[in-house]
Amino acid sequence: MEFEELLHIVGDEPLFATGLLLAGDVDPANVRRQLSRWTAAGKLLQLRRGLYTLATPYRKTTPHPFVVANRLVRASYVSLQSALAHHGLIPEHVPVTTSVTTSRPTEYETSLGHYTFRHIKPDLLYGYHRADVGNDQQAFIATPEKALLDQVYLQPGGDDLAYLQGLRLQNLERLDVDRLRRLADRAGSPKLARAADNVVTLAREEAESGYETLS
Repeated sequence: MEFEELLHIVGDEPLFATGLLLAGDVDPANVRRQLSRWTAAGKLLQLRRGLYTLATPYRKTTPHPFVVANRLVRASYVSLQSALAHHGLIPEHVPVTTSVTTSRPTEYETSLGHYTFRHIKPDLLYGYHRADVGNDQQAFIATPEKALLDQVYLQPGGDDLAYLQGLRLQNLERLDVDRLRRLADRAGSPKLARAADNVVTLAREEAESGYETLS
């Protein structure tokens, strides 16, 4: 396989897996040797075993960090502070892309950024959706309500009002408090139920503060 052929196969895809190149009458060992050579030559960037992106001069689309995260660990979705920042619920830029997965926790330090994966129980793998993230790319991201509950679930004392205040939550009118309570109830966790109550309190206080400011 020539590099020009690889460019034709990959096209506009921001990322590609080795399996994309193994269809048809090809020699898998030769394909893997070529990938290794192109990586060593700086034409490809390897993110993990079997997952690549074209180097900048050849890449038509820059992979969004959330798309990279989804591909690094398949059974995962972006959540916690990464999703909270995406939804505008916290003011900080989050340099690390954090996801949750039912697989073991792990981290990847790549040329495209730092990615961390936190473990949750299989029965908590809900409350996410496929969302547009720009440049015709889509990624699985927690809803605002589930991102907040995941943050609470994985943080000791995360249901405490003081901890929730420390997150500097904002734009709480974007939360669907009924959905928040339903998601907490579905988990069957008293901790998440308490957190939902405290978040509703904070949302009410934020709304009252905004009303007083306008007055």
